[in-house]
Amino acid sequence: MAAECTISTSINIKEPRWDQGTFVGRAKHFFTVTDPRNILLSNEQLEKARQIILDYKKGVVTPGLTEDELWRAKYVFDSAFHPDTGEKMLLIGRMSAQVPMNMTITGCMMTFYRTTPAVLFWQWINQSFNAIVNYTNRSGDAPITVNQLGTAYVSATTGAVATALGLNALAKHVSPLIGRFVPFAAVAAANCINIPLMRQRELKHGIPITDENDNRLGESSKAAQQAITQVVVSRILMASPGMGSFITQSPPFLMNSLEKKAFLKRFPWMSAPIQVGLVGFCLVFATPLCCALFPQKSSMAVSRLEAELQEKIRASHPGVETVYFNKGL
Repeated sequence: MAAECTISTSINIKEPRWDQGTFVGRAKHFFTVTDPRNILLSNEQLEKARQIILDYKKGVVTPGLTEDELWRAKYVFDSAFHPDTGEKMLLIGRMSAQVPMNMTITGCMMTFYRTTPAVLFWQWINQSFNAIVNYTNRSGDAPITVNQLGTAYVSATTGAVATALGLNALAKHVSPLIGRFVPFAAVAAANCINIPLMRQRELKHGIPITDENDNRLGESSKAAQQAITQVVVSRILMASPGMGSFITQSPPFLMNSLEKKAFLKRFPWMSAPIQVGLVGFCLVFATPLCCALFPQKSSMAVSRLEAELQEKIRASHPGVETVYFNKGL
């Protein structure tokens, strides 16, 4: 029997498996990152993947490990541990929890949108979930205090709920079909409030920027502005069927049609499960495709950074023209 080959130690697992310079490559990457099956992994499986990756980075290859198994371990590791801090992320804040959590919350928002208490409750649930996701997937490694987190959460949730109630009041004067899009318009508007507030520390103090070899060059607020803007755009398209592709527009139209049929008139309790299922089907595709709109490792010309940071970089690293940073998710 031939001896089992050992894989090379030169595979760059710091970067995704697929070319992130193309949308297709980023889409393949995020279909793996957002795979809902990853939330079912045990702590033992996560720790095993973590050890494989940490050993490999030190040049130690687990006996019998194949290249496919190495990449699988990388994506399991990435699905549960923050790229900057290395800490294990909150379960419901992980990108692999996006589809099951969002399909449930969004489906319920679309079903229970007619009364003020229902709007209040589901928008509060949604913004609480968004706050957890935004904190869990923040860029950078600087800690945020409990007071900062609490202030950001209360401000973001209050703004989001007020937006939802205002739009819901306006929707009472339009057709029922348009009314179905109100929850998504509220979510889109709320994302513009929630994400910057939850990541306000980055806007104030900056996020880590590096050269192409991952050498840290400083912290930049300009980079944080670009990162947060890209995340807001991705989240709006991900969460708002009325602003996305045709497939994500289908749930409101389908439900508006189905509720006129005999089946849902006879079994009205089926409305929420059907709505959740339709939204879930759309989100399986919308989540990774919208995440793939912008590279995870974002870049910016040195000339666009703060003046003092430009001077610092040109003095210590005169050949660097472009800096890189993790934009968050």
